[in-house]
Amino acid sequence: MFTKLLIANRGEIACRIIKTAQAMGVRTVALYSDADIDARHVAMADESFYLGGSAPADSYLKGELIIEIAKKSGAQAVHPGYGFLSENAEFALMCEQSGIAFVGPSAAAIDSMGSKSAAKEIMGAANVPLVPGYHGDVQEDDVLVQEANNMGFPLLIKAAYGGGGKGMRIVESKDEVLEAIQSARREAISSFGNDKLLMERYLRQPRHVEVQVFADSFGNCIYLSDRDCSIQRRHQKVVEEAPAPGLSDALRVSMGEAAVAAAKAINYEGAGTVEFLLDTDGSFYFMEMNTRLQVEHPVTELVTGQDLVKWQLMVASGSKLPLTQDEVRIHGHAFEVRIYAEDPQNDFLPASGKLNFLREPEQSKYVRIDSGIRENDVISNFYDPMISKLITWDESRPRALQRLVHALASYQISGLKHNIEFLANIAEHEAFASADFSTDFIERYGEALIGHGLSADVATNQSNERQTALALAALYQLCARKADAKRCAINSHDPYSPWGAVSGFRLNSASVHQVALLDDDQKINHLELTETQVASKSFYQLTINDTQLTLSGELIGETLHAEIAVNSQSIKSNAHKIKVPVSQVGDDFTLFINSSSYHYQAIKSEVVEEQDNLEDKLKAPMNGTIVTHLVAVGDEVTAGQGIMVMEAMKMEYTIESPFEGVVSAFFFNAGELVSDGMLLAEVTASEEE
Repeated sequence: MFTKLLIANRGEIACRIIKTAQAMGVRTVALYSDADIDARHVAMADESFYLGGSAPADSYLKGELIIEIAKKSGAQAVHPGYGFLSENAEFALMCEQSGIAFVGPSAAAIDSMGSKSAAKEIMGAANVPLVPGYHGDVQEDDVLVQEANNMGFPLLIKAAYGGGGKGMRIVESKDEVLEAIQSARREAISSFGNDKLLMERYLRQPRHVEVQVFADSFGNCIYLSDRDCSIQRRHQKVVEEAPAPGLSDALRVSMGEAAVAAAKAINYEGAGTVEFLLDTDGSFYFMEMNTRLQVEHPVTELVTGQDLVKWQLMVASGSKLPLTQDEVRIHGHAFEVRIYAEDPQNDFLPASGKLNFLREPEQSKYVRIDSGIRENDVISNFYDPMISKLITWDESRPRALQRLVHALASYQISGLKHNIEFLANIAEHEAFASADFSTDFIERYGEALIGHGLSADVATNQSNERQTALALAALYQLCARKADAKRCAINSHDPYSPWGAVSGFRLNSASVHQVALLDDDQKINHLELTETQVASKSFYQLTINDTQLTLSGELIGETLHAEIAVNSQSIKSNAHKIKVPVSQVGDDFTLFINSSSYHYQAIKSEVVEEQDNLEDKLKAPMNGTIVTHLVAVGDEVTAGQGIMVMEAMKMEYTIESPFEGVVSAFFFNAGELVSDGMLLAEVTASEEE
């Protein structure tokens, strides 16, 4: 076994490899770019070396430099992880020529699977089932058109060298063939530098089922369970599970044996994945082989009880496989979802920035988290925005799925957009729960999964939850104020000081609290909460969208312990008790309710008496710039009429007259900067007749 291993990768997979290597007594060497100087994988490794700039081309793709560092550090082996150089035959060959073990297959094996068309020829010769199609070298338009017409429709045109959906076209009829060929060719040459195409019959609702294979240098090759990766978005996997649901024992064996035949056809060594398309009639067809460890390998580890990275290191150091095929046992069911920094509401655009708050579900034999990120780390725009992989296991699929739903509800992130709610919507979808899915699952149900096009009942429930969240956000503000005031009173050594009170006071009059919150829709919500006290306990009443709410609560650490009742004067009659984790950075705070997060910014914190000074509504609610006046000095205005516009946080906010009267003065003109709390205008109230 090696004594020192260099990991030619970063993030989650680097941390995953380091963990197993160190458990085996192998010292680890990490690499880092400018963006990763303080990264978790660097902190975990025994030693680390600087590569270069943040862009992958300046760091993690510099194969020659990585080889030099491996030699300098004394590492006997290099583990490439996945992505970057993991399927680069030239890099694998460089390792071999330098006398450094490459933890993966040979350069020849990687090269043979690098071309989709060449791979299909090899698989065909090995009697691995193939989708009917054309994979030939003759690429003239007329030949491809003829082959397409002979094949029938629908068909799929693919770039022979590439992935990620680039150079891919679905063709429904012969009238579309030529244009689709030419379009796919242009995209292929632009994306991959090679315009070779292949064509095959298009399966309308297939499942994506893959098989984990493992081979050693002694000619042994086995398969370790299958995985279903049908839940995809733009050909990128979103949810994976093992074993694939609904397969008969005979079908599992057939797919496993076909996968082993595929690996043996290229003299494979190490961990690999053979991917198949499974048609509705039970037929399966070879799609491609990934010559590396897969992102979703943890689900296979949980159902087999094996550490696949440990297997990789053993095989690369010359050992035989730890198990024979007959010794492989599958127990239970596992799911994996990828927690990404992305915005499902904005076409899943990647998000970057600081992870201000991170609370992960508690790990156990049922819940596993593979991550390279810590709280306060920055998600860089240079790399894949994956935050972590969340994996759950239990004795059966329904129980493992319930573990997943619960874990997602316990996963709390703020500071940037993420996909946790989207993943929870998939996990809780009726079709997914019943394993009624294919590769078009997200395309079919996408609107509902991201919260659009919901049924009336679901839309109402979500609207109610948003309303509840807003009320709890206001309650949190008041509880936070009380906590701050209490600390101030204690710090002043006078816990009975009236300055420690946060509610306005007037004899025989209830206290009224004003809270203004900016939500993610850039809407400022003005809330008025009336406080009453019963036996020294505060209760607050407010109205949102004609719904009267009564609330009470206290802030304990980072959790709001709240009681809330709807349309009731007494909180005892129909109170709902709820614990809401909250993160706060400056004036920004986030409430975590189930699998949803609700972000707000406190625009103005002010407590007033019941008959508060309405002129405060003419003060700037935040720092900003005056845009324009909507009326002139001397104009008569009605209550709620807009009199001027200011801009802040890239949004416009209209300052409204608090009552009927005449505009007496403007204190700032267009273009001038104003600070939070500044009086912007004066309105003289009309005299009552």
